[in-house]
Amino acid sequence: MPSNEPRGLYQLWHAWQWSMKGLRAAWRYEASFRLESYLSMLFFPLGLWLGNGPIEKAMLCGSLLLMLSAELFNSALEAIVDKASPEFNELAGRAKDMGSAAVLLLIFNVVLCWGLVLWNHR
Repeated sequence: MPSNEPRGLYQLWHAWQWSMKGLRAAWRYEASFRLESYLSMLFFPLGLWLGNGPIEKAMLCGSLLLMLSAELFNSALEAIVDKASPEFNELAGRAKDMGSAAVLLLIFNVVLCWGLVLWNHR
């Protein structure tokens, strides 16, 4: 049964290590994550520079973080589906397609946020 006690530094350190392990795995095995990361490394500082005030900066940079998070979830979902159902399965394919669609919607969100903020600056 999980404990409801607050986590100590030891547990937080292990959680940090597991998160870094997940990021390294995504970087190593997922080309889409690498591409989106490169774009985020370019656009994140640009968002901090272009955004007027904290709200615009949060919109520009936060949309990039959401996109990367969705890509991580999608990659995790695909790995689980491939492990559970290595042969073709309609439901497995549907799950993978829906994960991909979630990433696409957040890419649209990035374009929308950047477009609206930049349009307002013209």
